[in-house]
Amino acid sequence: MQGIETIISEAVVSAIASLYEAEVSVEAVQIQKTRKEFSGDITVVVFPFLRQSRKGPEQTAEEIGQFLEGKVVSVQAFNVVKGFLNLEIAPSHWMGMLNFMSENDAYGFTPETEDSPLVMVEYSSPNTNKPLHLGHIRNNLLGWSISEILKATGNKVVKTNIVNDRGIHICKSMLAWQKFGEGITPESSGKKGDHLIGDFYVKFDQEYKKELAELQATGLSKEEAEEKSALMAEAREMLRKWEAKDEDVYALWQKMNNWVYEGFDVTYKRLGVDFDKIYYESDTYLVGKDKVLEGLASGEFYKREDSSVWANLEKDGLDEKILLRSDGTSVYMTQDIGTAKLRFDDFPIDKMVYVVGNEQNYHFQVLSILLTKLGFDWGKDLKHFSYGMVELPEGKMKSREGTVVDADDLMDEMIESARQTSEELGKLEGYSQEEAEEVYRKVGLAALKYFMLKVDPKKNMVFNPKESIDFNGNTGPFIQYTYARICSVLRKAKEQGIDIEATVASGIALDQNEIDLIKKLTQFKETVDEAAKIYSPAIIANYVYDLVKDYNRFYHDFSILKEENEAVKLFRIKLSQNVGSIVKRGMGLLGIEMPERM
Repeated sequence: MQGIETIISEAVVSAIASLYEAEVSVEAVQIQKTRKEFSGDITVVVFPFLRQSRKGPEQTAEEIGQFLEGKVVSVQAFNVVKGFLNLEIAPSHWMGMLNFMSENDAYGFTPETEDSPLVMVEYSSPNTNKPLHLGHIRNNLLGWSISEILKATGNKVVKTNIVNDRGIHICKSMLAWQKFGEGITPESSGKKGDHLIGDFYVKFDQEYKKELAELQATGLSKEEAEEKSALMAEAREMLRKWEAKDEDVYALWQKMNNWVYEGFDVTYKRLGVDFDKIYYESDTYLVGKDKVLEGLASGEFYKREDSSVWANLEKDGLDEKILLRSDGTSVYMTQDIGTAKLRFDDFPIDKMVYVVGNEQNYHFQVLSILLTKLGFDWGKDLKHFSYGMVELPEGKMKSREGTVVDADDLMDEMIESARQTSEELGKLEGYSQEEAEEVYRKVGLAALKYFMLKVDPKKNMVFNPKESIDFNGNTGPFIQYTYARICSVLRKAKEQGIDIEATVASGIALDQNEIDLIKKLTQFKETVDEAAKIYSPAIIANYVYDLVKDYNRFYHDFSILKEENEAVKLFRIKLSQNVGSIVKRGMGLLGIEMPERM
């Protein structure tokens, strides 16, 4: 079924042809929602058609309005405000839309086709020297949700991750485990592998600071102490041995990384995110080096006297960028070039989206230019999805000092908060312990995910666990509770023997609040499309919140199951059913599970 905007646009084109014997395209028709202070549902801007009509804006609008009222059954009345034609849409149209949505489980989503573009979305990008933390949670939730929204708008999507598994920071954890670990393992300690390795990253920093303090106590400056640090020298030597594929160092690196990967997998699964393909920097950095050397040979890059390789980006409005150090080792930019090369080999990418914090804006600006210079077609269209940082009410977190909030610990806290709040409100009386625990999990994670995703991604944010778990206001649990309420209405309707799949009669008189709720449902597709266009799950989150607010007003103001008129009762049940379906679909794009009982 065509949306009302499409129906009106095509009808306006016919009106211009009939009234003024002129041709205009559907794209030339400007349609917007009628402003609240005027009567109407949608408004046609007629100023673009004055050349065809050769009349004033009000007369032109009046003539087009009369044509539409006489020819389009969905238009029941109109009024003119200067050059704006306000149209009132007949209730029968909204009833038809409700039935159409009921019959289409995927309403609002655009199906993928053979010709759909392939979008690759990179997110997560963890280091293997520490567990995933609060910042990673926002990154993963944004990346996964953006991927699902892009799928919902007809794109083919590949979700990918690049694991930072090499470098001095990895060697710090390895060295600390070697020197202070006494052979401890995840099994012997009872800890997840990523948490165990994170402890040793913190341990290295503690021992390093202790060593620096001792050296400075002998009269050395901070810089001199850092230069003489035996611990840091050992870490650098370990990195050199790793790059030389020293058998013992490489074996230790593989063992400890595997511990971390097993830990990551548990966290990802619990958080509800996944990947179609995972890349590792240990595989990509040498590929990147080869691509840079190709660019050097072709004259795109140049070599300085110390043998370092650089790109001169002054013509692009930037500065010079180092790509290989004088000793031939790679920098992060080189690794990203290598990763891009491998991805381009693996997939026919049309667009690449990097979900990385806003502190890397310059990095991706440079990467886009370099990939284009190296011949990657999608380099110039590379999208850095730049998002703001997340903090707790207490302030910033620091990995090396062990003040980071681990993702696992935060999820535990959220589920426990959901348990306490639910028990205080008495919401799950009569549930088995197993059933209750499953609801606590869904509610706790919904509170976390929704709070993270409802904020404009570009903005820095403060995550407040207590505020997020509230069963009132703009929160995940509030939306879940409304959904559970709708499920309860549908269950009771079935118990009364009502066929909730029946088609609603079109002649029912509708209240304006009921029409407004249907209109809100019809906006789901444009909401999903807008969210995909600007890469913002917040658009979906806040649409769903507004929808459940409107439904709760309807629920309190109108009788549903006790309505005496059977046709009206069925309509209100179907309206509830459709609200529930759109709410579940929208929250699904955010990775949020919806319990049917709360």
